[in-house]
Amino acid sequence: MGTNGTTCPGPMKATSNGVFQGENPLEHALPLLILQICIVLLLTRLLAFLLRPLRQPRVIAEIVGGILLGPSALGKSSKFINTVFPPKSLTVLDTLANLGLIFFLFLVGLELDPKSLKRTGKRALSIALAGITLPFVLGIGTSFALRSSIADGASKAPFLVFMGVALSITAFPVLARILAEIKLLTTDIGKIALSAAAVNDVAAWILLALAVALSGEGSSPLTSLWVFLSGCGFVLFCIFVVQPGIKLIAKRCPEGEPVNELYVCCTLGIVLAASFVTDLIGIHALFGAFVIGVIFPKEGNFANALVEKVEDLVSGLFLPLYFVSSGLKTNVATIQGAQSWGLLVLVIFNACFGKIIGTVLVSLYCKVPLDQSLALGFLMNTKGLVELIVLNIGKDRGVLNDQIFAIMVLMAIFTTFMTTPLVLAVYKPGKSLTKADYKNRTVEETNRSNKPLCLMFCFQSIMNIPTIVNLIEASRGINRKENLSVYAMHLMELSERSSAILMAHKVRRNGLPFWNKDKSENNSSSSDMVVVAFEAFRRLSRVSVRPMTAISPMATIHEDICQSAERKKTAMVILPFHKHVRLDRTWETTRNDYRWINKKVMEESPCSVAILVDRGLGGTTRVASSDFSLTITVLFFGGNDDREALAFAVRMAEHPGISLTVVRFIPSDEFKPENVKIEITEDLIGSGATRLIDIEAITELKAKIKEQESSRSNSDSESQIIYEEKIVKCYEEVIEVIKEYSKSNLFLVGKSPEGSVASGINVRSDTPELGPIGNLLTESESVSTVASVLVVQQYIASRPVGISKNVTTEESLVEDSESP
Repeated sequence: MGTNGTTCPGPMKATSNGVFQGENPLEHALPLLILQICIVLLLTRLLAFLLRPLRQPRVIAEIVGGILLGPSALGKSSKFINTVFPPKSLTVLDTLANLGLIFFLFLVGLELDPKSLKRTGKRALSIALAGITLPFVLGIGTSFALRSSIADGASKAPFLVFMGVALSITAFPVLARILAEIKLLTTDIGKIALSAAAVNDVAAWILLALAVALSGEGSSPLTSLWVFLSGCGFVLFCIFVVQPGIKLIAKRCPEGEPVNELYVCCTLGIVLAASFVTDLIGIHALFGAFVIGVIFPKEGNFANALVEKVEDLVSGLFLPLYFVSSGLKTNVATIQGAQSWGLLVLVIFNACFGKIIGTVLVSLYCKVPLDQSLALGFLMNTKGLVELIVLNIGKDRGVLNDQIFAIMVLMAIFTTFMTTPLVLAVYKPGKSLTKADYKNRTVEETNRSNKPLCLMFCFQSIMNIPTIVNLIEASRGINRKENLSVYAMHLMELSERSSAILMAHKVRRNGLPFWNKDKSENNSSSSDMVVVAFEAFRRLSRVSVRPMTAISPMATIHEDICQSAERKKTAMVILPFHKHVRLDRTWETTRNDYRWINKKVMEESPCSVAILVDRGLGGTTRVASSDFSLTITVLFFGGNDDREALAFAVRMAEHPGISLTVVRFIPSDEFKPENVKIEITEDLIGSGATRLIDIEAITELKAKIKEQESSRSNSDSESQIIYEEKIVKCYEEVIEVIKEYSKSNLFLVGKSPEGSVASGINVRSDTPELGPIGNLLTESESVSTVASVLVVQQYIASRPVGISKNVTTEESLVEDSESP
């Protein structure tokens, strides 16, 4: 269709015929929208990358990116704004942004668990109320100053409520992201902050609903009352009618099975229908989506599957458009003159003063230490997306003018930006552990000092649990409950996705990681099964396993492991191998990130480390029963790592079901190593003090065997520890000797064996963290075995520990079910 010659611009066509047809694609809705989305994504991701060293949440980059594209910066150029963001395109942009925001608010509602609000402690509830009341009062006071200066025509009641809500909000999703970034998410201070923020968030939405109800154009008080009462009726309808239907759908989505597409479409349709109803009432379409998210059942497979299908598209693609839509309305240039800048300072001061002082005073009253109280004050002052939603609703309804809108947006950026650096500055949790506090960093030292052995098992998923339970059973000895302390740490990735905060909620629920005490729920997650397994093992074996949870990005989760190991004073950290065995007995990589974690822990651990290569340790053996039995073989070549493996194996041999064989390799006079250079180097290292300590360890082992034999002289049973020396002439004889023990259940080997015999073993592999013997038993075709392998690295004091300076004695960086 051609133009009709009128001066009024007609509506934009959806698509163009292309430049070769003489049309400009930027004058059509779809290509222009695609360009806008690409520019927004590029700019916000670039800013997020630049702000990452400052440890700022991504929302800061998105808000700043929106402002830069608006009239405050690039939008000053009329050519740019008329080409990329012409006024006639803003309706499409705003519609798409608000559609994305509807689904994002549904996800935000999913993050809030009403059941957890009921269990909010008195401290968190008091802090939340203080963090709402004082800023709300100061916001009302600030509104009087603004109305008398730059907001003459603003309606009194709506303006007061909007200002009060804007200053009292704590952005729950942004706060959770900041806590995760500075590794406080699962500490006591993190739990208090999140619980208080959750209460604050719900209260803010209620107040915002009130503000929206009061802000109707030309409406009477009776109309506002009807809007508010209709909103309350809508919430009750969702709770008593919609929620049972959603629960019925959720029950038809069992764990481990794909979710029916019909259920997903039905749920998204419910979200849109609820948004339509709230918009019809006159509140806002966002409230309907948020309410559906809050009442949505958090247990089971359905919620997680729904989040996975919706979140990436919404938060990654559509949500940044909302920040641009907001940025296009923000003109910093409207803040002119000393009066306007003075009012900006006043707003920022009142926002910070109300939140920080109110939170600090109540925290001190609740006997929270001063440094933690200050940190809580700064954390509760976090603003973000919800703040922008409040401000945009206020601007769209004519409650806030351009100047006040710009002032409030700058206040939100400032208060959020300062949170991380101020928390890190004021919160110094405890002192580093000294060497005197942490002595037994190896199993060998622990055995010699006759102190309780402390082990930390890390696992990635429920598939690792049977092997871990069997290994714990093997390590407990005979009636040594008081001499064995075990921690089981679940490694959980905290991704850039906001739904990762759901994971933190599950961890903290009822104070126990992975544990759901609600017996009415039929769906049991794998997390529940983890705790059930450890609890059953505790009752059977009388060994208490303390579940822990490390929630961090994969790039830094090794720090959590090392810090927790030092805080718990563990002698050994046991990590799962990054590969698992398939049914056809071939290796499959679980995830390459786990290999990097294992390498970093080996480099920075404050204690000994072992990597468990699992081939089904123990098979179907039932733990803690009289039938429990394992055949363990130690391949001893010499050196620190081999002695640590031997010490751990000797500890295991105390269990009546363990049969231990220690094989020591001794080179014959005519032994010819394949690599002369390595052989000379290893001889130098293995000589002297190290070799004497090896001989001493073997001597102690022989004495233990004799003592064991004498104690069993009246019994027909054989000794549980067998010591054998194998004199070998070449590398091939070493292989043949190892093959003799291929039917063992478990091999214990050192990562870096020393001596001339070990120097001849050179296995080509892409897993150097297993060492030559570990790779020989795992990757090489020379030795065919179905035995699991535990590759041990002993802690050496000279090895630098990169993060021990950050380890504290007062706060745990992971969620712990009970203190030691």
